[in-house]
Amino acid sequence: MSTRTRYHLAQFNLGTLRFPLGDPRMADFLALVEPVNALADGTPGFVWRLVEEGEADATGMRPAGEDVIVNFSVWESAEALWDFVYRSGHLETMRRRREWFQRHVDAHLVLWWVPAGHIPSVGEAMERLALLRADGPSPRAFTFTSSYTAEEAADADAGAVSAGTGPAAL
Repeated sequence: MSTRTRYHLAQFNLGTLRFPLGDPRMADFLALVEPVNALADGTPGFVWRLVEEGEADATGMRPAGEDVIVNFSVWESAEALWDFVYRSGHLETMRRRREWFQRHVDAHLVLWWVPAGHIPSVGEAMERLALLRADGPSPRAFTFTSSYTAEEAADADAGAVSAGTGPAAL
């Protein structure tokens, strides 16, 4: 089995709300959540997305602050995620993000490779984002513009484990 099929790409991003979700200025965003999630769910290469227990989405979760919502998913490849983000109906919604979300000074999106079948936790995602913010892009936490392959991530992780400085799994 190739490294590519043994690993999937996790993506986690934060959005700091300009207004509370109940504010009428957020109505267009809220109306787009379900169709965009359905689009993701049906996109080739989609594996998983975070959903709050008993809900259809994760807009009620606030692991990064009361005014911050999260988006968290896993994809079979970087190409599959890229195609969804930039080559689907999602792009139109993303172009409107400044209507609903504040501009971030710090990194707000992080990507990392996970073993196929592993569903990463929100805590893991927050740690990866903190790693990216503290150390910049690396095979363990990166962005689209500074990406690493699954092979590079596996090699970096193997080196960290043998040196006793990292976890046993990506």
